[in-house]
Amino acid sequence: MTGVERLDARAMLDAVIDEGSWEPWSADDESVRTGAASVGGRRIALVVSEFGVAGGSIGAVAGRRIVSAVRRATTREMPLLAMPASGGTRMQEGTPAFLQMAAITAAVEAHREAGLLYLVYLRHPTTGGVFASWGSLGDVTWAQPDALVGFLGPKVYEGIHGERFPEGVQTSENLHRLGVVDDLIDPSGLGRRVARVLEAVDPDAGAARRMPAGELAAQVHTAWEAVESTRRSGRPGLAELGRHLDAVRLIGDGAVQVAFGRAAGRPMVVVGQDRHQQALGRTVSVGELRIARRGIALARRLRLPLVTVIDTDGGELSVDAEERGLARQIALCTAELLAVGVPTLSILLGQGTGGAALALFPADHTVGAADAWLSPLPPEGASVIMHGDTDAAGQMAADQSIWVRDLAALGIIDEVATTLADVLGALQRWAAADPEPAFARRVRV
Repeated sequence: MTGVERLDARAMLDAVIDEGSWEPWSADDESVRTGAASVGGRRIALVVSEFGVAGGSIGAVAGRRIVSAVRRATTREMPLLAMPASGGTRMQEGTPAFLQMAAITAAVEAHREAGLLYLVYLRHPTTGGVFASWGSLGDVTWAQPDALVGFLGPKVYEGIHGERFPEGVQTSENLHRLGVVDDLIDPSGLGRRVARVLEAVDPDAGAARRMPAGELAAQVHTAWEAVESTRRSGRPGLAELGRHLDAVRLIGDGAVQVAFGRAAGRPMVVVGQDRHQQALGRTVSVGELRIARRGIALARRLRLPLVTVIDTDGGELSVDAEERGLARQIALCTAELLAVGVPTLSILLGQGTGGAALALFPADHTVGAADAWLSPLPPEGASVIMHGDTDAAGQMAADQSIWVRDLAALGIIDEVATTLADVLGALQRWAAADPEPAFARRVRV
């Protein structure tokens, strides 16, 4: 990592904020700078480490400065961007400095629970207590490419254990691969990304662009035809829907993704399953369900309407999934969706197989594509259980009432949409109606 650019606080601010907009909240003779500025014309509070002062370490003065800034951002109802680059706690100040991490964590949590956005950009290097507190609490966490990011600094590890820490572990790339970091962004592009996110949650930013929407499916006449239709390649999915919602992806790039979107001029959180990524082998795993839960929690904290998109051929089937608790993650995701406390809409866009689909389905209002379906198992699996082979899959699809037309007749689906334009129209009408949250009422006994 010897070639990683290490920008000081002033250079980071210059890379992110609008020129001439900086409002300092503190003097500059410490390991952290705080203040407010505009990014893309919208105000945001900032906490920026100064690594050139004591390695960016946090002592009593720096800790109090951060707590004061976070509380000020909360009082002013401002989003907050933290850009740490720190070795952690200031060792020469000992335990009093160490305990500042808890105080900072409390202030950040109060800010988040006030419904305000908290963004984190991990710079090179970020380690120790900073990474284990305010560096790991972001609603969205980005990182500088090739940055050293980890809990125990490699020099400390080597001194204690007498051997070097394994290469390639404490890197932003590795943490991105593992889902700890949501995206890697060069400092030169951070301002544009922050500006897009701030625009996405701004209720006064205007309506989404109007774009032509193509067909979802050809005409289908039976449940089995619907199953076959949703499995065809080239069918529109989450990515195509997101483009019509001016979606700004926040978390995840695999089978489950979280984004800010906009319908009828209203910002909202979108949690969806991407059929194209699943076709590439990226299944709805334990990690992907945790991403869904982060999206649900984000909607709750920011008090934004939540849209879920179901389009999955099922959750991961493996020893690893069993041992890591896939079933528990499905249960937690479903429970948290039911209790989210904001208006919810679910879109059954295509396949809806098993617990992975159920985890995102319960909502105040439901829309289904005309060939979509929802089933505890794919029809072939149901046929194996009932008949010992897959020959009766078509009959099982009909008998189990999995097709969206049958679900609508049962009152489980509120609207059936033939085209992507129809899906978007239903979403626009729902958002324009200023819906109130209601406990999902989808199960009929």
